[in-house]
Amino acid sequence: MHIHALALALLAAVITPPARLSPGNHTFTLRHGDRTRAYIVHVPPAATDGRALPILLAFHGGGGEAAGFQAYAGLDAVADREGFLVVYPYGTGVLPRRLLTWNAGECCGYAMNRNVDDVGFAIAVLDDVAKRTPVDQSRTWATGHSNGAMMAYRLAAARADRISAIVPVAGAYDLALFNPSRPVAVLDIHSVDDPRALYDGGLGPPFPGTNVRSSHRPVMEGLERWRTRNGCAAVTHVAESRTGASPEGAKQTATRLVWEGCAPGAPVEHWKLTGVGHGWPGNAQAEVRESIIGPATTVINAAEEVWKFVSRVRR
Repeated sequence: MHIHALALALLAAVITPPARLSPGNHTFTLRHGDRTRAYIVHVPPAATDGRALPILLAFHGGGGEAAGFQAYAGLDAVADREGFLVVYPYGTGVLPRRLLTWNAGECCGYAMNRNVDDVGFAIAVLDDVAKRTPVDQSRTWATGHSNGAMMAYRLAAARADRISAIVPVAGAYDLALFNPSRPVAVLDIHSVDDPRALYDGGLGPPFPGTNVRSSHRPVMEGLERWRTRNGCAAVTHVAESRTGASPEGAKQTATRLVWEGCAPGAPVEHWKLTGVGHGWPGNAQAEVRESIIGPATTVINAAEEVWKFVSRVRR
């Protein structure tokens, strides 16, 4: 009888397919830190091929939320074309899914003030996704916009054992502590003319409708830390230059700086923009908020640059 039961169990294991999410968008919740947290996972058509897929965490900006970031970032179209999962976690705030922030260390708002464990939450999300569909653990990446960029930086520094590459956009590393357990590939995208996340650091302007201001660390300070950790030389070369114009016709530039001699699999690069505001590059809709975030740009497309960079990196 015991042998018969064992045989049935083995047969069931053989004929029962492993968990696999269907292509499209799925929203899930999980408990973490005495809170019910949520995330969206976008699954590309390649999920039907049966292979484990790379995974990209994408953190929304401060005051935003996951679905809104998903709508403007343009990452889903790239994921569908190239075959990787995109996960959009929700931050925390007074409201369940509006005006949310991340605890990136010295920024921002609700999450920082309450010392929310967003690093632990991000890892819990990765683990939860892996239970639902096959994930290529050697290609786990993160990106984010503004406060979400700061969150990507903090996650990489705290959990370099899980994250192989990050692409922060319009947000600098914002924490005094820096002790990654291993090198992580970094591509930073930031404008020297960003009116909100100040390129050279300092106290930024108040958040719209409030008197709340956040202090920012210089972009190059954080990149210098990663440059040292990744074993790069203190020498850069210009790998690429582009020019364009704002919606009003003002000149914009994009220069990709690459540090030389980095450890294998751990490049450090920087798209240094001029004439560009705080918006997500490639998002033409950002121009409607120009009075708050500065000029939009299409001189580079952040979603495409994320893929070009992270696709070169695996653990």
